[in-house]
Amino acid sequence: MTEKYLRRVLDNLKTAVVVADQNLKAVFFNRAFKNLFPDGSQRGKLGKITACVHCEKDCGGDSCRGCALSDAFEDAFLSNKETGRRIFQRVKSGDSVHEVAYSITVTPIGGGLCMGAVDDAFELEIARELQTAKNIQQRLLPAGKWAGGKKYSYVYIPCRDIGGDLPDVYTCGDNACGMIADVSGKGISAGMLSAFVKAAYDKTADSPANAIKSLSAKFRELNLDERNYVTVAAVNIDKENITYSMAGHNVPLLLKSGNGITRVILNSPPVSNWFENPAYFDDTLPYKKGDILVLLTDGVTECKNGRGEMFGVEKVVRTLSTARTADDFIKSLEDNLRGFCSDLNDDITAIAFDL
Repeated sequence: MTEKYLRRVLDNLKTAVVVADQNLKAVFFNRAFKNLFPDGSQRGKLGKITACVHCEKDCGGDSCRGCALSDAFEDAFLSNKETGRRIFQRVKSGDSVHEVAYSITVTPIGGGLCMGAVDDAFELEIARELQTAKNIQQRLLPAGKWAGGKKYSYVYIPCRDIGGDLPDVYTCGDNACGMIADVSGKGISAGMLSAFVKAAYDKTADSPANAIKSLSAKFRELNLDERNYVTVAAVNIDKENITYSMAGHNVPLLLKSGNGITRVILNSPPVSNWFENPAYFDDTLPYKKGDILVLLTDGVTECKNGRGEMFGVEKVVRTLSTARTADDFIKSLEDNLRGFCSDLNDDITAIAFDL
């Protein structure tokens, strides 16, 4: 009766609590602990119940050497004194893996048991929410490979869990349309702004320029300060021409044709609160069947290697010159970028269309 009562008390605590024996096997953990590690097992050793990626087969094996969580409990057992540790773990969350950090205080409670209380559950909760936000952002990405009768391919690699780039491809009437946006900043704030762009961009507009004008008007309603802005490149591809517009996007559109590679730039201000009445314009570019159209963000061209050298437009052009299809270009571009820079320092985004 007393044990059941104590379990009920612990289960209703807001503090996450786990009780383990000397074999580091959890004999009890409360509801708050389960909420922090929803992908953990219902029983087993500490690594199992926290969904630690190193403990899929055997918690405490060679891959777990130096595990701060196990060390905290072992030290408490050996010293018979309260022990605190700062824990850094890689844990499973759905189909992905993410890093979490938290503090735990382990106290011997007799009977060959120790109780661990998570002190920084809020920080761990933030990490879990970030992973959820990352999963949501992934759902904002283009889902298919065809739009308006055109096959396309893209790459999107955020330099942090949450990115500030936004690629979008869709069909408007009989035409294939593409939009690539790069918002100011990085991380959570950039992710929120890119989600706004996704929702505010008017896919029913009759031209890229009008879609950007509508986005600019909605952006101004947010009344953000001058540090916040969005650069955009947008295209509408019909049977003969590419209609395009840009908003502060300094990376050229690239069109590979039988005549070589054409670089297209259209000067216009970014979507921001910097100007009272910004103007955006459309222009057109003819193409032929078999051409390849590429849209990029500056994270591609400004990617730096260890010597501080930029990848640059020239390397993108060389990659495109040997590509036979849009998919071939995107795969080669990603390979070349990863070979050029082992630690990508900006969001990497590119879209390519087979025309």
